[in-house]
Amino acid sequence: MTPLLEIRQLKKSFVTPDGGRHTVVAVDYFAMPEQQQLALSGESGSGKTTFLNLIAGILKPDSGTITLEGSAMSALPEAQRDRLRATKIGYIFQTFNLLQGYTCLENVLLGMSFGPGVDRPFALGLLQRMGLEQKLNHYPRQLSTGQQQRVAVARALANRPRLVLADEPTGNLDHRNATEAIGLIREACRENNAALLLVSHDREVLQRFESVQDLAELNRAARAAEGAV
Repeated sequence: MTPLLEIRQLKKSFVTPDGGRHTVVAVDYFAMPEQQQLALSGESGSGKTTFLNLIAGILKPDSGTITLEGSAMSALPEAQRDRLRATKIGYIFQTFNLLQGYTCLENVLLGMSFGPGVDRPFALGLLQRMGLEQKLNHYPRQLSTGQQQRVAVARALANRPRLVLADEPTGNLDHRNATEAIGLIREACRENNAALLLVSHDREVLQRFESVQDLAELNRAARAAEGAV
């Protein structure tokens, strides 16, 4: 069976202040089947966000291929990568990235406008599912941190993505809200038949997943490039 996401020989490096190059991602092979829920572990600075941004097409790799549902994202021009991301990928950012001048509902509807199109009933249903039916016209600043996270989850699912990426989604939440958020994200992805790739350094978060991979293991080539053992 063809994987939903397949990565081969992926490399990404950045120029250091002294003019050298620091290899952040060097993954020989990585794949996810449809509807899998996988947690990727790694400490701060290990390249987790860079890896997700490469998958999302926000960053372009130095080399290698990223194939999502049969489309070679890494080979596409920027405009086509943006289109593929808008229609196939949902992204939950650690800092939520909500637009402060827009209400909860407007944040979700605006996300839809970059994908297949605005579906107001579906957006309302998502926000209701997140327990925000009384907060539709509230602005992010009027919400608790946990409520902002729920809006971010609803926005990530708004275009019915095939893959949801979550970058340290509990990093700004207390323990109770973090536990609740992970359960909510996982359940919402199952309900919408979306695969989930979540990255975290939090052991309690990682323990909630049946499938966990260590980015350091995937990234052994990067470590070797830096002279690590």
